Amino acid sequence: MTLHRSRAALTAMVLTAALVTACSSGKSQQDDDPRKSGRPGTTTGTETGAPANVRKPGANMAFDYQLGGAYPPPGPVRAVSRDREAKPVKGLYNICYINAFQSQPGEAITWWKKHHKNLLLKSDDGDLIIDEDWDEPLLDISTPAKREALMNIVGPWIDGCAAAGYDAVEPDNLDSYARSDDKLTPEHATAFARLLATRAHQRHLAIAQKNTTDLLPQRARIGFDFAVVEECGRYKECSDFRDAYGGRVFDIEYAKKDFTAACRSWGKKMSITLRDRDVSRPGSDSYVYQSC
Repeated sequence: MTLHRSRAALTAMVLTAALVTACSSGKSQQDDDPRKSGRPGTTTGTETGAPANVRKPGANMAFDYQLGGAYPPPGPVRAVSRDREAKPVKGLYNICYINAFQSQPGEAITWWKKHHKNLLLKSDDGDLIIDEDWDEPLLDISTPAKREALMNIVGPWIDGCAAAGYDAVEPDNLDSYARSDDKLTPEHATAFARLLATRAHQRHLAIAQKNTTDLLPQRARIGFDFAVVEECGRYKECSDFRDAYGGRVFDIEYAKKDFTAACRSWGKKMSITLRDRDVSRPGSDSYVYQSC
């Protein structure tokens, strides 16, 4: 299995106060709910086998990945993923990013230690097990009781995405078990993902599988509706996700050569987007956006 995730450094967006607020019942319903627009390019759950009132994205929709900060999407864009603290875009298909299997870095770690230290995964020596690439402690999804306790925290984040008017949720770090020093298993990830999918569907949200080809065989059991993947062109995984989800795959490439190759092979079959690795905003020296 390849371990590849490229997300923005979201530390500045994660304040202790925001986390505390997120553990409440979620944001209030916005007046402009994109899910009520009846816009083309999406399909309802009853048309696709998903629960009623769940809207999947359409196939091969131009996409923008805005985890580094919200901004007006480029003209052709019809779907966008943003952090759960950002507002959705009226008239587009909106995907709400949550870090469901790991803590955010920085002040978020302090919050988890203070309020839920028993839900952080620990080694036999009692040390936190950390995703070293992002300085993110792993959440402990190893038992039913801990998964239910985590749902009391992560579940309201999903509720907040729905209340804000998002169409779908993107829970990140599904593959955290691969960084867990054998403390977690794919079965643990599957069990927690099923809880996330149930909560999302209860709130009339579609749910994306984020990366992790290992769990593609479990997608129906979990309840995933589409996929958000990083660098499937680079890692030769696009065919796997395409076979599983048809054109409902949003792939983000971070190298121009990989983007060009992915567009050549898959540009008419799924959504391919080129972004900079910091997924920065326009005006930044590192900003890159292109779609095919």
